[in-house]
Amino acid sequence: MSSYRPGMQNPPILTDLAALARNRTRASDPFLQAEALADVQERLAEVNKVFTAPAVVTPFAELWRAGLPGARIVPDAEVLDLAEHSHDLVIHALGLHWANDPVGQLVQCRRALKPDGLLLALTFGGQTLHELRSSLAQAETEVTGGLSPRVLPMAEIRDLGGLLQRAGLALPVADSFVRRVLYRDIWHLMRDLRAMGEANALAGRVRHPTRAAMFARADAIYRAAFLKDGRIPATFEIIALTGWAPHDSQQKPLRPGSAQVRLAEALSHPPPPRDTAGS
Repeated sequence: MSSYRPGMQNPPILTDLAALARNRTRASDPFLQAEALADVQERLAEVNKVFTAPAVVTPFAELWRAGLPGARIVPDAEVLDLAEHSHDLVIHALGLHWANDPVGQLVQCRRALKPDGLLLALTFGGQTLHELRSSLAQAETEVTGGLSPRVLPMAEIRDLGGLLQRAGLALPVADSFVRRVLYRDIWHLMRDLRAMGEANALAGRVRHPTRAAMFARADAIYRAAFLKDGRIPATFEIIALTGWAPHDSQQKPLRPGSAQVRLAEALSHPPPPRDTAGS
């Protein structure tokens, strides 16, 4: 097991881990986990390397075990059951957004990698459920005059990319893709979130029943702002973080002054933008 211990840097407690575990146990249709698995399989097929000791950090063991036969399945906990330098591939499977200490999770994964081992971490990004977040916030403010935590705050891709370097990983890359799902109404969406194991598990969440009028107002706001073909869309942004355990064989940054093209020339002919998002 990793020697890392939670609380080493006193991260804020964002997630009620007991509530999160209950939500995941009750999950009946984690369909976005299947999307994440398909994306991982596609990415691994493009890597020119055979992995012989993979591990997957996930609460959805059956799905990932079936999709990646032979991988060691590790529960998604604050302290990961990963021995140091024991795996050439570690996949953190769409759970990092709930971590109270995401850097700590990545550090534990990096420590578990053999030299030149690959970490692939998938997590929900900042665009996720932005329609629901804004609709609930406006409705609650109007109906109750206050505001409470209802949708998990999620990091932007530029911030998540920096976590890879903080965790000591080489050749860090962050990219994303988007899935938009249509629902009949806000209640249909919230039932689907419960079925995915992604219902509200925030430590600061409201613990008493919410007035029905608040959800009715949120549904009306949602429809007025986002209705599409008679249904409301929900955005799910999945960010993929990749990095490698350092190894002498990896490419190194150029020495200062060794570039063959002047910076001004390079900036005058920028490469075309790359769109990594889909829908």
